[in-house]
Amino acid sequence: MLGTLAGLKKTYPDAHCELDHTDAFTLLVATVLSAQSTDVGVNKATPGLFARFPDPRALASADVAEVERLIGTIGMFRQKSKRIVELAKLLMERHGGLVPASLEALVLLPGVGRKTANVVLGVWFKAPVGVVVDTHVQRLTQRLGWTKQDTPEKIELELMKKVPRADWDLVSHLLIFHGRRTCTARKPACDRCEVSAMCPVAGNAENVGRKHF
Repeated sequence: MLGTLAGLKKTYPDAHCELDHTDAFTLLVATVLSAQSTDVGVNKATPGLFARFPDPRALASADVAEVERLIGTIGMFRQKSKRIVELAKLLMERHGGLVPASLEALVLLPGVGRKTANVVLGVWFKAPVGVVVDTHVQRLTQRLGWTKQDTPEKIELELMKKVPRADWDLVSHLLIFHGRRTCTARKPACDRCEVSAMCPVAGNAENVGRKHF
């Protein structure tokens, strides 16, 4: 596993969170908006949103209908509009307009689960308390043989035991980069994969680690 991790580090030396943000607040909101949406789609919607509502105080007093118009291109925009306005209100009421730097406080905010909290803690605060497990991380860890678990919660616990703590934040970015660029859900490019020699399903990965409908 550590050899594969080293190979991914060499392949993607610039791996990072691809959600555009300028501070903890914009990262938190962007991550909430990214649920069941692509980072590309979120990045297209957030410039207008943050130009109009740049901080928790502004967003807390926003008209939800206006927020809906600004993020109407992303999935579930109506529900997400309500969530981020309520989130901003709670940041003002409970945290003085600041994004808390603890998992316990973050997961009490609307639309914020453990995955979103891990993103904010790892990317902005540089203090991850876990590993972000999204659809790419779940798919790739199963394909690479890092886990046989099939839920994000169990996969995260296993990765926290196997991956050095110093790499908890980076490992998810590496796997997400690889999942978007090479080890895609359909037709993974095993022929040009830099870590295929260490992959137990190389050449036959498509039916491993992805949902079938």
